[in-house]
Amino acid sequence: MTPRFECVAVLGLGLLGGSVALAAKARGVAARVVGATRSPDALAEALRRGAIDAGASYADAAREADLVVLATPVFAMAEVVQRIAPVLRAGSVITDVGSVKAVLCETLPGLLPRGVSYVGAHPMAGSHLRGFEHARADLFEGAVCIVTSSADASAFERTSGFWRALGAHVIHRNPAQHDAEVAWMSHVPHVLAFAFAGALESAPPAARAVAGAGFRDFTRIAQSDPELWGDILTANRKALAAPLARALEGLQDFARALEANDADGVERRIASARAALARFSTANCGAQTAGTQSAGRGRRETPPARRQPEPSDASRRDGRGRRSDETQ
Repeated sequence: MTPRFECVAVLGLGLLGGSVALAAKARGVAARVVGATRSPDALAEALRRGAIDAGASYADAAREADLVVLATPVFAMAEVVQRIAPVLRAGSVITDVGSVKAVLCETLPGLLPRGVSYVGAHPMAGSHLRGFEHARADLFEGAVCIVTSSADASAFERTSGFWRALGAHVIHRNPAQHDAEVAWMSHVPHVLAFAFAGALESAPPAARAVAGAGFRDFTRIAQSDPELWGDILTANRKALAAPLARALEGLQDFARALEANDADGVERRIASARAALARFSTANCGAQTAGTQSAGRGRRETPPARRQPEPSDASRRDGRGRRSDETQ
């Protein structure tokens, strides 16, 4: 296929950044892919696997690119953009893989030179695993990628086209919608899994012998990196507050019914939960079919999409001396 971009620069070569580079190369999306990372081992492995054509500093990678993909933690992105802004080419586009969008859409555009646009993106295609060694060229195939609205119609279409070319199913949201929906679909489930995993300190040691598929399914995401996920949840704390409170209300309601030995009440709550899940899933399957193509450029957003896998990208708390390298 004819490459969509002359040069794509991927800044950060962890799970998501490495997968972007591998997919762009495998699918011929770019004539040239340049990578940048603070990890010499990740850079060497990316070159060995053919994920990138060359390695460079952040600024040198961005200098020749017509598309720059930020795959660093969210709170490191502003600093990275400040470093690369002086060398960005007019007409180039900046996108990212960050798991929160409002803070980026409020901050990054003001750091860019005239003629360079930022269009936020969030591929919902992660894992509790991290690092370039887990990167895959097919990571985005069939996965939802949320692209945020933009006043620059050309940059918006180019960014959407890039993620489609990597195999993703692109939907459009404004930044506030993104953060609110991801809070429900990913962040609350993670909080619940973390809380349950922490409560296992009180479980009988022998209980591990009876753990089955349900336990493994529920606790898989509790294995996610604590530093990364601590920053994701903190960054989206405002959008997370209401759905987390509603989930806690549901837990307390179950606890009251159990304490009262109200078997009928417990059964009603389970039946109600199943029905709510069925209504949500059915409604959103239909909404996604009807609305996928309707959004963009801040005019009209698609209805909420069906429940998607949790993201595994993350961020670093700014100014606290913590990791500022690539996402996952």
